[in-house]
Amino acid sequence: MDLWLYLLLFVVFLLLRVPVAFAMIASSMLYFYSQGLSAGYAISSIVNGINSFPLLAVPLFIFVGTVANQLGIATRLYDLARAALPRLRGNLAYVNLGTAIGFSWISGSALADAASTSKVQIPQMLKAGYPYGFSAGLTASGSLMSTVMPPSIPAVLFAATASISTGALFAGSIIPAMLMALGLAAYVFFWVRRHPDVAKRQPFVGSMLGKAAVRVIGPAMLPVIILGGIFSGLFTPTESAGIAAVYMLILGAIYRTLTWRVFWNAAKETVVISAGILLILGASNLMGQVLAREQVSRSLGEWLTGFTDNPIVFLLMLNVLLILLGIPLEAPPVILVLVPILMPIIGQFGIDPVQLGVIMILNLMIGSLTPPVGAVLFVVGSITRRPMGELFRGVLPFLIPLGVVLLLLTLFPVIVTSLPTLLGLM
Repeated sequence: MDLWLYLLLFVVFLLLRVPVAFAMIASSMLYFYSQGLSAGYAISSIVNGINSFPLLAVPLFIFVGTVANQLGIATRLYDLARAALPRLRGNLAYVNLGTAIGFSWISGSALADAASTSKVQIPQMLKAGYPYGFSAGLTASGSLMSTVMPPSIPAVLFAATASISTGALFAGSIIPAMLMALGLAAYVFFWVRRHPDVAKRQPFVGSMLGKAAVRVIGPAMLPVIILGGIFSGLFTPTESAGIAAVYMLILGAIYRTLTWRVFWNAAKETVVISAGILLILGASNLMGQVLAREQVSRSLGEWLTGFTDNPIVFLLMLNVLLILLGIPLEAPPVILVLVPILMPIIGQFGIDPVQLGVIMILNLMIGSLTPPVGAVLFVVGSITRRPMGELFRGVLPFLIPLGVVLLLLTLFPVIVTSLPTLLGLM
């Protein structure tokens, strides 16, 4: 079986709605069978794909996010933002964005963020008179920061696959995530100016602010523990994930909201999500063996260097490809399949792996927000139970500031590399 037949089989399985991991395994097993290799070789490749200590951080960070959802951390962050920004015109829109920023330091998943914040913020904005398209579009686009800002689960997967420092990738993601928030805030500012009848101010109540601030002291310490420990070298990202999980359980006990039912639901959700990711990881390693045997990385590198020797042109082409892949596919399988192919190629163009990681994650997140099949859109739509067309129209304007941020990261790598370099992580 040649490469093109292998890829055709993989695409056919996807079109038949076979789950991505099983499509990878089935097409790869057929390839190995045609090459006279045993099933044992394929099984060992799958197992080796998940036999990695750094990958233990993935289920632990997922557990942190699911427990945070169960404990109502998003509601606490929302109450603080609303109490702090009452006199600002369009305050509920900025509260929405502020909550997304706060929750992004905890969850590590755009889908978890979108699910949690949609239940809290969209009904409040609709009640205040904001149109559904704007409210849902802002909530969906703000949730993308959770997958860019550390502790980002795709960042852990990228770092493990590319064999680079997770701490460096975490540090390189902070400024881009804040630029995303700034870009979305700029759009909100101009939207508010055009809709003064909706964006009304609220009275300021000092006691409400103080009470809300006390309620978020515990959650606010979580990113300090995670990033402080990693950047100081006190513990590894995997160890920080374990400590964060224990800290979140202690926090739930202090708040008296951690019941056995909450713990069971969080553990069950963690197992389901982690099993899916690890299955894809093992399957992608199997697929990577096929691509390596066919020398895809070398062939693609030779074609690209023959087409252009400009790293900016290469990254712009890659941006288009990744957004298109991010529309139908979730980030993990794309990262796990493409990173081994791209790593040798970016060396020829002189592109830093940390810059590639941040750009790849942001591209895939923009794809997940792009109609008609973006995963984040369907999470928000399933919660709000409104027509998807209305949501599609509402989210389109928010793609503009996110696209501008992506272009800046492509043209100016220093935005990504400056903080890791300053912290001595690169």
